[in-house]
Amino acid sequence: MNRNLTSSPLGNNLLLRTDSYKVSHWMQYPPGTQTVHSYIESRGGLFSHSLFFGLQAYLREYLQTPVTLADVDEAAALMAVHGEPFNREGWLRLIEKHGGLMPVRIRAVPEGSVLPVHNVLATIENTDPEFFWVTSFLETELLRAIWYPTTVATLSAAARTTLLRYLEATCDDPQGQIAFRLHDFGARGVSSLESAALGGMAHLVNFMGTDTLAALVAARRYYDCDVAGFSIPAAEHSTITGWGRDHESDAYSNMIDQFGKPGATFAVVSDSYDIFNACARIWGDELKAKVVASGATLVVRPDSGDPAETTLKVAQILADRFGTTTNAKGFRVLNNVRIIQGDGVNLDSLRLCLSNFFHNGFSTENISFGMGGGLLQQVNRDTMQWAMKCSAMQVNGEWRDVYKSPVGDVNKASKKGRLALVRNARGGVQTVREEEALADGQVDLLQTVFENGRIVASTTFDAIRERAAIGVNQFVTSRAPL
Repeated sequence: MNRNLTSSPLGNNLLLRTDSYKVSHWMQYPPGTQTVHSYIESRGGLFSHSLFFGLQAYLREYLQTPVTLADVDEAAALMAVHGEPFNREGWLRLIEKHGGLMPVRIRAVPEGSVLPVHNVLATIENTDPEFFWVTSFLETELLRAIWYPTTVATLSAAARTTLLRYLEATCDDPQGQIAFRLHDFGARGVSSLESAALGGMAHLVNFMGTDTLAALVAARRYYDCDVAGFSIPAAEHSTITGWGRDHESDAYSNMIDQFGKPGATFAVVSDSYDIFNACARIWGDELKAKVVASGATLVVRPDSGDPAETTLKVAQILADRFGTTTNAKGFRVLNNVRIIQGDGVNLDSLRLCLSNFFHNGFSTENISFGMGGGLLQQVNRDTMQWAMKCSAMQVNGEWRDVYKSPVGDVNKASKKGRLALVRNARGGVQTVREEEALADGQVDLLQTVFENGRIVASTTFDAIRERAAIGVNQFVTSRAPL
């Protein structure tokens, strides 16, 4: 085996970040092809809307880096044994003419925008007719750069909508409580460090609680955000079980000693042996006075059992031991303690837990959730039916529509023409042909963000959050009674 065929760090070579079949596509276009125009959309799936996010991270990390002669040599050597006809002369010409930078224009909606599915979110077309084949060559990485963080951001936004619905019904200060209701526990349950960074960052568009440190690094690097999320001291099972079963109370007491300061918050996983005994006898009896005297808020974490049943029983025990205060909306708020459920959390179990609390008179402010694999890993490209398709080509100076319309699945029919996104007379958004938008004097919501190897428009994490907060109320997660 010749390991030198791929000697650069994984992901550094743009020519090797595509699908194998893309390598031969430069030979397959109609004679006279000059420009290829493609677009990205969610064709439906689990959600009614998408929260667009993640493009700038990709542009900063990858697309400003020029292709080099070493990249071409590396790709040529690999393709020679892989079985694909590599366009060596084309890439060398691109280096000569453009310094290895991509001669493409990418237009997209502002990140943080919440838009109905089935609409164009981004377009890409080449700016130099000599390199018409570059547009589609970039599909693999451009689509991946958008679908994953946008899907996670959308999932997180749907969770926020559900949580806010229950907070508004049961809490005196729903807007003040929402930011830390859903915490990212997903770093260990995701497929890669980069996925943790991108997915964790996408979640932070909607919330401010995370244990995924890579997301903080990414938000700082790609969106100029100093600190995008926060956490609290928390126990894991080994820091409790390491004391031994007979000293479970000592382990909990140590947590109060270490972190129980006035105004502080700390979390203790309490199901290592018997969550209900821990709440009733240890926290609610033996250590109750110490918890109260500390001036801190103890967050009890169940980590097993049916989420909806377990969290309600824990709330009932803690209410009996620590007491409650009734808020202005008539719901009980635990004194001194809160609950975080971090096991088995998804959109369905989240709603069931909240519904249980609601129907038993507990405010949603009593409980937060930690979501791991359900947030960052249990999504795929089909969750929102993502696709990037060519919709127009310029051939011998004439533009032509390009589309697919498979008889076996009408949902996979693609759009035609060079596309724009405009607001219609009802205030909603609509995908139209670019020439129609220009003729009617409409403003295209797609903005040029990248052109000829350079980012030409940037945004900040704060601006993204502001856009998302305005649009997130468009999500309809359930019309069922609370």
